[in-house]
Amino acid sequence: MTRIAFFGHDAADAAIRRRVRAFQDDGFEVTGFMMRRREPLDLEWENIDLGETRDAAFLQRICQVFRGARIAADAGSPLHSANVIYARNLDMLACAFLAKRHARLKTPVIYECLDIHRLLCRKDLIGIGLRAIEGWLLRRSQALVVSSPAYLKQHFERYYPGTARSHLLENRLSGHAGYGARAAGRQSGIPGRLRLGWVGNLRCQRSLDLLCQLADQFGPQVEIRLHGVPALTEIPDFETMISSRKNIAFFGRYRSPEDLPGIYAGLDAVWSGDFMEAGLNSTWLLPNRIYEGGYYCVPPIASAGTETALWIARHNCGFVLEEPLSQTLPALAADLLQDASRLSEYSGALEALPEETFIQPPGFLSQIIDPVVNEKQAS
Repeated sequence: MTRIAFFGHDAADAAIRRRVRAFQDDGFEVTGFMMRRREPLDLEWENIDLGETRDAAFLQRICQVFRGARIAADAGSPLHSANVIYARNLDMLACAFLAKRHARLKTPVIYECLDIHRLLCRKDLIGIGLRAIEGWLLRRSQALVVSSPAYLKQHFERYYPGTARSHLLENRLSGHAGYGARAAGRQSGIPGRLRLGWVGNLRCQRSLDLLCQLADQFGPQVEIRLHGVPALTEIPDFETMISSRKNIAFFGRYRSPEDLPGIYAGLDAVWSGDFMEAGLNSTWLLPNRIYEGGYYCVPPIASAGTETALWIARHNCGFVLEEPLSQTLPALAADLLQDASRLSEYSGALEALPEETFIQPPGFLSQIIDPVVNEKQAS
């Protein structure tokens, strides 16, 4: 059995758990080498704790990369026995290569990039320096995995053309266990009432501002439901903003896939915009919520000019809004409150799409991992 050493940024992150489960579903044995930003729920894999990091604490995270690399190298057999190292995000890629150097290993490394941090896009010495580090590590990696085609076009092909063999691994659900029936969350739409959800990483101040304005404008006709962990470094007044509005409900952390049927069964549409890094990563990403909501036939809402909007238009399955969103989002809400038929139309369009649009097919990860392992064994 192929053994994977998975270097992850946060053992408590629902997306990390989903990736581990996907590896396991495809028959791989996984050992995590992971930082943590909060106490994780019960882990379903062997995990080497590399220490705690904090959101936006970049100096502390850099120091922890060095400490974590030493911890990983000292773990012995769990790292030495791995056939491949899989590192998520640039800081964990650096940690993985340092650990590999400390342990004097020749294990091949795969770099998974799910976010292009704004620091990597800067034109000054900081940006140039970080891209130099990323390029150096990328040239020593056997493969690159991205979650959106825009990451290749806008970043990797721009700065490191032809450097690494690339794979597109969208943020789809993995496996089939625990998700329930596809129509479980499908709503026909109720005239005079709209339930709008924001699910996942709650890290965008503008998104929360827009949703709060919507809640204020429409009162009890509109209910905003928030599921996930707020990034208080980005939205410091999160608790104050939601506590003062009776039609905004915050449900906190959730488990995927266990909690997803209930979450999406309570929604008519899912907010899929992000402006934390407007013009950069926020424009290029394809978020988890379009796949989760799509599986449960809950139409997404996103802003025009983004990769998410292109995805929605390609599948003709949701709402794409032009700026200014402070006007077009309330206008959409008013239309849907008056006539919910478009919710039913897009929900039906989502239901008609193949499951593979939203769920990663079995063996997909093997197409990425196996060639790297086989090349190493043949060399």
